[in-house]
Amino acid sequence: MPTPRETILAALHARLAALPATALRGDVLPERVPTAGLLILRDGEPGEPEVTLSPLRYHYQHQAEIEAVVQGAARDLAFDTLIASIGAALAADRTLGGLCDWVEAEAPRPVDLPVEGAASLKAAVIPVFLHYSTADPLA
Repeated sequence: MPTPRETILAALHARLAALPATALRGDVLPERVPTAGLLILRDGEPGEPEVTLSPLRYHYQHQAEIEAVVQGAARDLAFDTLIASIGAALAADRTLGGLCDWVEAEAPRPVDLPVEGAASLKAAVIPVFLHYSTADPLA
């Protein structure tokens, strides 16, 4: 049985997979970026939990990251559209179907990535905070 952490990350990945862009989890940047864009979900860091003792609960603000990448002549518009679609997907259900308390993304940190002999990539890292509680930090 998967842990709450894995269940939440899988639900986030499924939410990203419903977008037109290709969504991967934990993979390396492929040689070719799909026309609709590419999203790579990084599991990130759960951080130090706040603990309550009665009942014993560990409250996490887990920081995952989404790498969003587009390529092509109209990459600025494609990038903007991709970022907006991520925001809309997260805002549609901030609890991922009741799996976590709240999902919140920060503003993207854009980066232009040059590619030798091809149109450069436009990319950003989007921090996503997953707020959830569990009875055991390992389960």
